[in-house]
Amino acid sequence: MTSLRINDVMPNLDLVTDKGNFKFHDFIGDNWAILFSHPKDFTPVCTTEFGAVAQLAAEWEKRGTKVIGLSVDGVEEHKEWKSDIEAFSGATATFPIIADENLAVSKALDMLPAEAYLPDGRTAADSASVRVVFIISPDKKLQLAMTYPMSVGRNFAEVLRALDALQATYQTPIATPANWQHGQDVIVAMSLNDDEAKEKFGEIDVKLPYLRTTKQPS
Repeated sequence: MTSLRINDVMPNLDLVTDKGNFKFHDFIGDNWAILFSHPKDFTPVCTTEFGAVAQLAAEWEKRGTKVIGLSVDGVEEHKEWKSDIEAFSGATATFPIIADENLAVSKALDMLPAEAYLPDGRTAADSASVRVVFIISPDKKLQLAMTYPMSVGRNFAEVLRALDALQATYQTPIATPANWQHGQDVIVAMSLNDDEAKEKFGEIDVKLPYLRTTKQPS
């Protein structure tokens, strides 16, 4: 098992899900994708998180982004769990959930060590590190990874914000400043001199020699 790094191509894994079986790259297609993983079905924090993802269905679609969950339980358990998720959140969980009972996906994506296994009578603590968010660009490359502990529910408003920033800066010589929100000014890449930046973006605001901002490109 090798560690996944930013800009690595995601492995084209065979996925078994409650929505059928397919290759990971086929699922992504020409879209952005988010994979969010969980250590066990029918657990409290995970239920709130899957519910939050379901509630944001229109936002994912607006951004041309496909979402897929992962939990180290089986397909039938996923289907049963979705009833709880939908009852709690009031939203339909239309996204697939990977059934990673043999831990093959979790290990391939560097969430668990190669020697990890699921003991009889296991709890979520046995696969606790399977609490990751991956954001993947249309070229199948990993653009962002977030890892959370068991006790902290993920903030999917931040996942959306990060996705907006990634899409704004993708293959464009800009970056986003701290706390950036969609529509705010962006930072001009240092690879461009002032003249090149003005030619590409129009007006720039030179705050420091190395910190120049401009309107977010449309």
